[in-house]
Amino acid sequence: MRYIMALDQGTTSSRCILFDREGNIASSAQREFRQYYPHPGYVEHDALEIWDSQLTVAREAMARLGVTNRDIAAIGITNQRETTIVWDRKTGDPICPAIVWQCRRTADYCTQLEREGLTNFFRDRTGLIIDPYFSGTKLRWIFEHVDGAYERACRGELAFGTVDSWLIYRLTGGRVHATDYTNASRTLLFNIHTLDWDDEILSLFSIPRAVLPEVRASSGSFGQTDPALFGGPIPIMGVAGDQHAALFGQVCFQPGDVKNTYGTGGFLLMNTGDKPVRSTQNLLTTIAWGFDGRVTYALEGSVFVAGAAIQWLRDELKLIDSAPESEYYATRVDSSGGVYVVPAFTGLGAPYWNAYARGAILGITRGTSREHIIRATLESIAYQTEDVLRAMRGDVTFALGSLRADGGASANNFLMQFQADISNTSVIRPHCIETTALGAAYLAGLSSGYYRDLDELSLVWQRDREFAPQMEGNTRAVLLNGWHDAVRRVL
Repeated sequence: MRYIMALDQGTTSSRCILFDREGNIASSAQREFRQYYPHPGYVEHDALEIWDSQLTVAREAMARLGVTNRDIAAIGITNQRETTIVWDRKTGDPICPAIVWQCRRTADYCTQLEREGLTNFFRDRTGLIIDPYFSGTKLRWIFEHVDGAYERACRGELAFGTVDSWLIYRLTGGRVHATDYTNASRTLLFNIHTLDWDDEILSLFSIPRAVLPEVRASSGSFGQTDPALFGGPIPIMGVAGDQHAALFGQVCFQPGDVKNTYGTGGFLLMNTGDKPVRSTQNLLTTIAWGFDGRVTYALEGSVFVAGAAIQWLRDELKLIDSAPESEYYATRVDSSGGVYVVPAFTGLGAPYWNAYARGAILGITRGTSREHIIRATLESIAYQTEDVLRAMRGDVTFALGSLRADGGASANNFLMQFQADISNTSVIRPHCIETTALGAAYLAGLSSGYYRDLDELSLVWQRDREFAPQMEGNTRAVLLNGWHDAVRRVL
């Protein structure tokens, strides 16, 4: 068995990567699929398009390498989180479009729940805030708006799942309806302390247990693929939501280990060990993974706009022609010249959680140039990350380790060095920045015997470069004060 197959099902595309034992990419394929916006604030996917694109790229990746099912030790699945799908158990057909994590259609209901004083009720049980982001209110919406859905769910005719469950169901020919701890912990329906669906929440939302998937460890058996799909069966041995998989792929196995995925947004997760930490700093408490009979917990903070700010420079402001150019222009000036960009295009995420804030460029003078604005935009990504790191430091008693960086924007050396400077911590970029897919491969590799243990994974993981802090403390304090003043103005 020469390879592990990672199925990386994202918000805009489906990918498949075949990894060898050293964690190198042996083959990959990717395909985009359509996004649907039927009403303002609504975001939908066609679940069958998701399935077709994922199956297609899996076959393409195998064909490019000329391998068969016998060459693949196991499949690991990682997925866009919170996206909600309901399908007919008998036919396997969805009963309505998938409601995407970005969709805000249940915002009014979430506001109602908050007004009823249920914020701490949900936080204490699920570790989450009340928000349309999570799956529970989406599922309730489907039962209220799709004719006969609730009655059919009560009779056991329907199945609910996040994207991982949907792929597992289709891959196994309908034999397995399951999810893992990480994806379950993002539904607003799962009690992260009892490790079971919460009956009181289910009753509040009028959701029957019969519709829910079985919850399993992130590293373990999820059945075998239908032999007709790949010429023979392949065991599915690892499942995790995308950010949890990235934490595992960065080998953040000890409490205090932190990773940030610099993608469209920025997603920071910190390993907090075998006990959940209730945040007092507006962070989310979530399950990092389930492995070897144990559950590991994490704190999470989401930055709404990270790499998207670089796209804004390119596509809307036309200040750069390509994302890599931002590094060149940022290094043409010694500082941002007192300019701060607060990229609150869709509000501010953790730790502010202000959906109504909007972006601003502050500190402009007659001497402000294109280079200053570009540099300030890159710096804003690091400032927002530091805000979440500061919140994490306030929530735990142990020290945070170095920050491990992945995602497309982590290739920007200026950004990584400024992050190290402004956070006064080392930033480590791995050799393989596809750590989401790599984490899914690691989880599947452990339970299939492809890898021996966590120590072996730590040896497989390779760093590309470490950025050490070089900024003086006084300079750091002045810059952070300026940033927080800019944020206050936006708020």
